[in-house]
Amino acid sequence: MKKILAIFIATLTLITMAYMGKQGYLSAKQYEQRTALLSQQMDAGTLAELQLKEWASLLTLGLVKNDLKEKMQRLETERQTYNADARTYALYFAIGALVILLLYFLLSLRGFTIAVSLAALLALINGLITPILMMVIHKQVEHLGDVVLSFESKAILGSIAKLYANGSLVVAGVILLFSVVVPVLKTLSVLFVAAFEQSPFAAKVVRFFKHLGKWSMLDVFVVAILLVYLTGGSSETSRSEVEIGLYFFLIYVLLSMIASLSADKMLHQKGTQA
Repeated sequence: MKKILAIFIATLTLITMAYMGKQGYLSAKQYEQRTALLSQQMDAGTLAELQLKEWASLLTLGLVKNDLKEKMQRLETERQTYNADARTYALYFAIGALVILLLYFLLSLRGFTIAVSLAALLALINGLITPILMMVIHKQVEHLGDVVLSFESKAILGSIAKLYANGSLVVAGVILLFSVVVPVLKTLSVLFVAAFEQSPFAAKVVRFFKHLGKWSMLDVFVVAILLVYLTGGSSETSRSEVEIGLYFFLIYVLLSMIASLSADKMLHQKGTQA
């Protein structure tokens, strides 16, 4: 009965994590879109128009409405709402990951390994497609205010494509290898080991990724390189903001390490019993 309950909780938690991840991604994209629209409204020409309409509204005692100001205020409100929603969904996703880890005390080692691996796969997918960093380059201009010169928001996959397009093939290749190819293969391999633990090939897979484990921090390191690349190289004043995609990716790193340790322990117990 306890085992059935644990499987039910694990299944429900994974479904909930998939939903929270999807909603977090959608909210993050809406936040990105609203920020891009707001940034477009903060160029020099639009801000000059905003000032003119504001003076016209003051001179006519409010008879002339400043529709541009109302539009920008509406965009800012929507932007903040979507940002709060995205971070809330990311928090719920993290809580789901914690629930999966706590099931260690209820599930069999094999069941726990499968559950953690599936949770890691969900975190990885969201970490790759959800924006990880938003950057705005701006300049204070007299009489106009804060003029936005450029806006950029990238996910890991989008950043790899940008690096490749810019000719940074080595950096793009390193990030692709250690943030996409290796994590996907590693997670799928652990799932294979848990599903086919009797296979002689399973032990070889775990040993291979155990040796690779010393390089696990490269997952985090390449994201750090990416953040430095996106935020650096500008003499203009800039604002950068970490997005929830980075949180999803860091959750993946943690879950992946635990899944690998669990698979190793599972095969060790199997070898001892044999």
